[in-house]
Amino acid sequence: MAKRIVVVGSSNTDMILQMAHIPRPGETILGGEFSMAAGGKGANQAVGAARAGGQVTFVARVGDDVFGEQAIKGFVADGINVDHVVHDKQAASGVALIFVAADGENSIGVASGANGRLSPQDVAKAKEAIVSADALVMQLETPLETVQAAAQIASAAGVRVILNPAPAQPLADDLLKHVSILTPNESEAELLTGVKVEDEGSAAEAARVLLSKGIETVLITLGPKGAFVASAKSNELVPGFQVKAVDTTAAGDVFNGAVAVSLAEGQPLADAVRFANAAAALSVTRLGAQPSAPKRAEIEAFLAGHK
Repeated sequence: MAKRIVVVGSSNTDMILQMAHIPRPGETILGGEFSMAAGGKGANQAVGAARAGGQVTFVARVGDDVFGEQAIKGFVADGINVDHVVHDKQAASGVALIFVAADGENSIGVASGANGRLSPQDVAKAKEAIVSADALVMQLETPLETVQAAAQIASAAGVRVILNPAPAQPLADDLLKHVSILTPNESEAELLTGVKVEDEGSAAEAARVLLSKGIETVLITLGPKGAFVASAKSNELVPGFQVKAVDTTAAGDVFNGAVAVSLAEGQPLADAVRFANAAAALSVTRLGAQPSAPKRAEIEAFLAGHK
């Protein structure tokens, strides 16, 4: 039976421009290609987890507009429970404007809209789903008080709390003590610890700082190099996979969704991270956030080819 994953977070519509390079301030570049795709870190994680084999419930807010309607249709198509996705009558759906350069790097601006109104009360209404879940997954594109409320509900019920601290911002120790697994990238780890993460040694140092705050496990994602995995018992680098990147948008979100599912299924930590590395590697070979999230069979086939 599929493991139950609850994702609390954001939903956006991504408007994507593929350009030769990301425009500098004051620069106009002609000749880009435009596309639209479903995005938002929370929604990306929900779709990533669902396609990786999880039974997902999403807690979010969308506007009462065409973007909100399209988002919910997409969630339903991926088998995600949308009982706790609220139609907000007072704010538009979130929108992200994304420049993607030829080398796969991106630059993103976000209008949060309804995401900024996801409240502790919305989370409280989803309490039954959270306390019966195998894992709770969150990021930081909704108000911190909402993230804190969900973390406390899950932690009190013994539910694993996976927090992707992105976009980067300072976090109170009172929140971090409820987190089972923290998944920063290099820059997010640096902001939270003051340690510049440049190699395995500095990753270990940053992880030590985070573990001292009561977090059980720290996974510092290092792009194509993989992920540095640290707990009280062990430290190790789980290598990534070399692929040709087309668009790195949502790679971290796909990683988080996949690692939540694999851990909920009882896989050892290093194996779960390898599974998530494979999902993320597949995602960067495709354009768009949610469209890039691979299905379970694709991840397993990729791993079978990279033994």
